[in-house]
Parts: sequence; structure tokens; C-alpha cells
Amino acid sequence: MLISRTVFDQVIERKQTASAKWDAVDQLFQGEDLLPMWVADMDFRAPQPVIDALKERVEHGVFGYPVHSPSVDAAVKHWVKRHYDWEIRESDIVYTSGVVPTISYIIEAFTAVGDEIVIQTPVYYPFYQLVNNNERTLVKNPLRFDGETYTMDLEHLSSVISEKTKMLILCNPHNPVGRVWRKEELEKIAELCVKHDLLLVSDEIHADLVFEGKKHIPIASLSAEVASRTFTCLAPSKTFNLAGLQTSYCVIHNDKYKTRLQKYLKKRFMGMSNSFAELVTEVAYNQGDEWLLALRKYVWDNYLYVKDTLETSMPRLSVLEPEGTYLLWIDCSRLGLTASERKKWLVDEAKVAMNHGEIFGVEGQSFERMNIACPRVTVEEAMRRLKRAYDALTFDS
Repeated sequence: MLISRTVFDQVIERKQTASAKWDAVDQLFQGEDLLPMWVADMDFRAPQPVIDALKERVEHGVFGYPVHSPSVDAAVKHWVKRHYDWEIRESDIVYTSGVVPTISYIIEAFTAVGDEIVIQTPVYYPFYQLVNNNERTLVKNPLRFDGETYTMDLEHLSSVISEKTKMLILCNPHNPVGRVWRKEELEKIAELCVKHDLLLVSDEIHADLVFEGKKHIPIASLSAEVASRTFTCLAPSKTFNLAGLQTSYCVIHNDKYKTRLQKYLKKRFMGMSNSFAELVTEVAYNQGDEWLLALRKYVWDNYLYVKDTLETSMPRLSVLEPEGTYLLWIDCSRLGLTASERKKWLVDEAKVAMNHGEIFGVEGQSFERMNIACPRVTVEEAMRRLKRAYDALTFDS
């Protein structure tokens, strides 16, 4: 059944629903009447089959301790095969309550205090906290930016790996720059990890959100050798707007590593899912394909609208063409404002809340991250506000 774009055009009131995106925005950004275009949280209803399944479970009325169902494993296995042509075993899957907590568990279970962990910046800002809060040593491998796109600097990566380096955290598709790493890029980084005996933690939470002409390749699918050192973190949460239900999983082909992580979770009594998490995973993966196809098209059209609006009426701002995610990376380097001045301008003048690029690392200080997974009218309002503030600026000729 084809999903109409009117499903995504629907404006849903989210204020006063305990929404971090909408109810906390003014306080977090220290402004008033801000339009939230920030955190990676969609303003769309989940697919109807997911909502129907939740209603049925709620109507049952009993929410006791759940037990894992093998049908969830089957749904996950078929999803990754169908979408990424990746063969996994049901026994490779470890269910968790979120990708970020999962990465923290892996860091704690497989590295020691003081060990070096590499991240590729600018990158999803919790990566910094995960390394630092666990008292590991952060090693940065900045991406190369040529003014239009980002690539990996593998020569630099090779130079910063030492005998103390134990792990690399990969972000694919990359948040915030929107790259979907190609096979040859993944092969090169995997080769370095094998050469230096590094564990590879791959955050692939945006794997389903890739645009036409692009293909997500799980790095663990490259070879058995790569798979044996890789922890692939996935979830239906970004794909189907289910983050609040805290559902995710980690695919681990190495049985020794899988057992070690399971023991870590069991020791801390973190092995049980909530009553809704596995339900929504199974239903979304079994019945969400058409919805996802329509979502990608809608988000891409929103990107084209933003791109055209900036080019025609705000030429000192430019947006990188995304290969994946629903997050735009907007280059503000020609705006003539410092990062702190731009932050104040967006909040006080434009009344738009975006994620300021500097939180992703110093390499992102000239950028803003904009979430366009929302109805077109919301994107249009954001552009109107931005244009009004832009027109009030004075530029040197």
C-alpha cells in the first residue's frame, strides 16, 4: 500500500506532551518562542501498524515482566537482509535500551581506563562524553572538508594510532555531515583496524535513512575478519520515530565478545527490555517498508526546498547535499558572524533552534545542524524566520 505524503504533512501539536524537542527548547537555548529544528526526533506519527499494535497491548492492560520472543529476532534478521543484503544469525543479536548506552557498555566492557579511543570529527557529540566519562583517552581523527563534502583522512588516522589505541567508533551514516560511507572507504578503515588490532564500534542508527542512489553498507558485512572485531549498533528508533521507547540492538558475530557483553549486562541487571520495545521493533520491521520509502522521499523534498530557498534568498548560507539522515549541515562561514554571534543571532533574531556546529567539535564551528524531519509548513516557517533575520544583517560589499 502506497503511503501518501499527506501522512507527513499533518501538523501534530507536540507542546505540553513532555517532548524534549518542543517543551524544553526555550530553556535549553535560552530564548523565547523558538521553533525547534534541533534534536534528531521527527515530528511525524509512527507507522499506523506500530500504533495499532501498541493500542492492542495497552488495551490488554497488564504490563508485567516481558520475555524475549524469537519472532523479534526473525524480524531483525529479515530486515537487515532485505535492506542491506547482510546475513546475520539470530544468535548474533543483543538487545539494549539505546545505541548511546550500548556504546558506553562496550567501552566499559572491552577497554580499560586510559586506553585510547578514536572518533572522526566533527561527529555526534555524545561520542566525546562516552569516551571522557569512562576515563578513556580521546583521540580525534578529523574528517577532510573540501568545501562541498567530507572524506576520511586515513593517513592522519594511521599516524595517531598508538599501542595504547584499542578502539575506533565509526558513525555511518555520519551525523552530522550526512555522508554514507562507500565500500572502498569502509574497506580502508577496516584494513587499519585489522592491522592495528582495534575493536570497531559502528553506530549505524541512521542506516535506513539513506537517499536514492546511495546504499548503506554495514562495515561488518565486508568480511568475516572485519565482522569478528565489530560491534554494529542499530535501532528502529530514528527510522520510525520510536526513540522514547528505548529500543535498540547490537549485532556481534564474535561469540566470545557477545558472551562477554551479555555477562556485563547481566551483572548490572540490564538485560531486560520494556513491554513495548520489542513489540514495536517487530511490527515496524515487518510492516514499515512502504512508510519508510515515503518518508525518505518527503525528507528529500524538504532538503530540496531548503537548498533552493538558501540559494535564491540567503546566498551566504549553503547546505551540503545529504547522502543520509534527516539532518542538514548548513555552512555559515560566509555569514560574517563568529560562532557565538551566530548562536545569539539564531536565537534572538531568527527565533530558530538548531544544533550549533561547535558541539560536534571545533571542526564544526562554522556550521549549524538542522532537522528537517517535520511537515513542510514547519520547514517553510523556519525559512521565513531565517530570511527575516538574514535580511536584517549588514554585509560588507
